Order: sequence, then C-alpha cells, then structure tokens
Amino acid sequence: MAREAFTSVDQMIRAADGILRIEAEGVDVLDAGGLRGELIDRLIRTAVFGNDEAQKVSRWLIRVAAPAAAAYPASIHELYLACGRGEYAHRTTPAINLRGLTYDMARTVMQAAHQVDTKLVVFELARSEMGYTEQRPAEYATNVLAAAIKEGWRGPVYIQGDHYQVNAGKYAYDSEAETAAVRDLAVEAIAAGYYNIDIDASTVVDLDRRTVREQQEANYERTAELTDVIRSREPAGLTVSVGGEIGEVGGRNSTIEELDGFMEGYRVALQRRSEASGHEIAGISKISVQTGTSHGGVPLADGTIADVSVDFDTLERLSDAARSRYQLGGAVQHGASTLPEEAFDRFAQAGAVEVHLATAFQNQIFDSANFPRQLLDDIYVHLAANHADERKDNQTDAQFYYTTRKRAFGPFKRQLWDLSEDTRGAIMDELRPTFKLIMERLGVANSGDLAERFTTRVDVDIPAPESMRTKMTP
Repeated sequence: MAREAFTSVDQMIRAADGILRIEAEGVDVLDAGGLRGELIDRLIRTAVFGNDEAQKVSRWLIRVAAPAAAAYPASIHELYLACGRGEYAHRTTPAINLRGLTYDMARTVMQAAHQVDTKLVVFELARSEMGYTEQRPAEYATNVLAAAIKEGWRGPVYIQGDHYQVNAGKYAYDSEAETAAVRDLAVEAIAAGYYNIDIDASTVVDLDRRTVREQQEANYERTAELTDVIRSREPAGLTVSVGGEIGEVGGRNSTIEELDGFMEGYRVALQRRSEASGHEIAGISKISVQTGTSHGGVPLADGTIADVSVDFDTLERLSDAARSRYQLGGAVQHGASTLPEEAFDRFAQAGAVEVHLATAFQNQIFDSANFPRQLLDDIYVHLAANHADERKDNQTDAQFYYTTRKRAFGPFKRQLWDLSEDTRGAIMDELRPTFKLIMERLGVANSGDLAERFTTRVDVDIPAPESMRTKMTP
C-alpha cells in the first residue's frame, strides 16, 4: 500500500495534511517523520507512474519539500575551484549513474555516504541513458530528491547531466541542429534542478587538421557556446558546474598538448562571448580525459570483463596541468566502475577530481542471486527480440546480453519498481558495501563539512502547477 501512486491531486493534498503546509511559493515541513514515511514513497511513485496532473504536482511537491527539509539541489563548481586552488586534495568525487531502481539506489548511495561521513557524491545520468532508461531530467532529479528526503539528507545534492554529447554523425549532417539539441537538453536539465552539466563535444575533434589547437577548434567553440547558454539559464546567485572533454572514452589517451589546445581556444572563445554580452562568463570547472578505459568494460566470450590498464601517470599529469595552468579542479575519469577495487585508491593519489561509475552497479543488480530469475529471462527474451541488430559477429550470448541489458531498464521500469520490498532490500544490501568501499578508496570518507563549506545554497523559486494553485486558498 505504501508504494501505491496517488490517483488525484485532492487525494495527495489530503494525505499531506498535517505533514506539509502547502502554499503557492512552496511548502513548510510540519512533520519530518511523516514526510519520510508513507507520504514520500507514494509521492515518488506518483512522480514516476502517476497520471498527468498528479504527476506534475507530486514532482513539484518533492522539488520544494527537499530544500524545506534541508536537502537542496546544488552546484559543485565552487568546490572544484577550491580544489584547483589547493584548498583540498586527493579526494575524488564519485559520480554515479543510476539507470534503474533509481529511488532505491539513490537512497542506498546516501546511506553509504552517511556511513563514511561524506557529502561528496554526484548523481548523474547521461544523454544516451535517458532514452533507454526512460528517465527525462525532471523524473531523475525527483527520484534523487525524494531519496534525500527519505534518508534525512542534509546539505547539497549534486545532480548532474553526464555526457551531454554532440553526436558526430548528426553534427556532420546538421551541426546547428545537433548543437541545439544539446542546448535544449541542458536548459531542460537546469529547470529540473541539475546544476552540474558535462558537455562532450570531443566527438567533433578533427584529427586531420594540422595543429592540435585546430583539431580541437569545433570542440572548444561548441563547448564555449553551450557554456554561454548554460550561464544564461542558471538561477541567480548560482554558478552551474560545467565540464568539458578533450578525449572520447574508448579512444587513444589524451595528452597535455590536447589539454592546452582545447583550453587556450576555449578561453579565447569564451572571452569573445563575454565581451559580446557585456559581462564575464564563468568557464568550466573540470575536464574529462581518456586514459585507457571504456564505457561498460569489454566483455569476454564467457561474459566476464577483460582487464583494463588505466594510465594513472597520464591522469596525474593532466590533473596537475588542469589545476596549475587553468585553475580547474582537475581531470575527470570516465568508464571506471568495472576496474578492480584496488585501482580506486590510485584515482585520489593521481589527483583526479571526479570519476564516473555506472556499469558495475548495473551488473550487481542483474547478477544478484536475489534478482528474480523469471524476470531476468523475460529481459533476455526482450533483448533478443528487439535488439538483435546490435549483436556483433561472433558475439556469444553472454557478451550480447552483457552489452545490451542496460536497455531493459526503461521497458521493465514498472516490473523493477514492483519487485517486493524484501527483494529490493536484499539487492540494495549487496550494493551498499560497494558504494561505501568506493567512497573510502576514492578518499572522500571523513570529509563531512567539505561540501557545505564550498557550496553556496541558492533557493530557487519553483511555481506550483496550475492544478495546485487553483486548489489553494487566496
């Protein structure tokens, strides 16, 4: 009963009576325990599966109730610039992609963070992941903020648009339309409470051009253009954390020359836009690089993952250069979750400011002995019927299902949410120690006050939906 969606706005208002004082400009929390009980479980269920008006209102209630309960969407920009100034070091923020069971997983990440005393964790979703997980920014952000309410999280909640990537093929066909698609997504995400956006125009780097800076030109020009757009839409008093990228994950390793070529061109392009607008436009806070990993790992014929060798020396040199030359927080590592656990110590040692993690957690869900076998079989039947065109020559079943099962999160979203509380709890019990271990190895444990010390809280006015305003007493 506790996870049933509300069927109407009136039913929702009645359930919130005595727990929330609802006004046009937001809510006051009258009973924090009541909010964290059945009410938030039903609100988030409605936010994901409810009918149109009930869904809009539940998303609004969660969005405004979270900061009222002390968990506020925030930018990590100031924190990373503090790292660039040397005010902290050897702490690598985990950025975790939650593809499915998002509410439960976000809660579990927060529980692990509480156990190790940290607020340094980013909740993110990539442009590509939105499609196959069927999570637009408003839904994803609402899941994370609902989890923060449920867990009594106090302080900043960093929600990030990961890999807002320019598609090279579409860019070649119509560069303006593809850039506009990334721009519109960034605007949508900011409106949803994403105050951290990673732009990836490294896909349009042209290695056939003569100099490294010329090779990076389309990358830095588009990144500057999108930075300008983000700055024009960010809430007053808040600087959205923007990331750039110089090397596509899975390609050859990045170099200092590429970093310099990108950053020098980017600074000129951004200054040109600042002069045109009449005000200074803040730049990026971090730079994503390639040092040997690939997204999701490389599955072998039996479904196990091939060993990956990360070039930590290159990562360290790039992070040092990003800080000393350009005052950024440092370099960002993608595609790292399938590395052996002992490798994570080295990211903090190398000075990486952030590391992106996704597939290993997905694997723990699907490979768990607690995951219902019939549901897994149904997922594999679906993949074989609907994604056979993605199967490569000589690929085994194990390899095919490994590389495609991420595509089940959207079509099977409701079945995953409908798993019994015991089943979901058992899977989360397996994930929690993994999150905790990674946080410890990345050096963010025992950093309790660091996030709040370098994060400015900005409360953003979120107007109530029309259907809610009509029910309020003038």
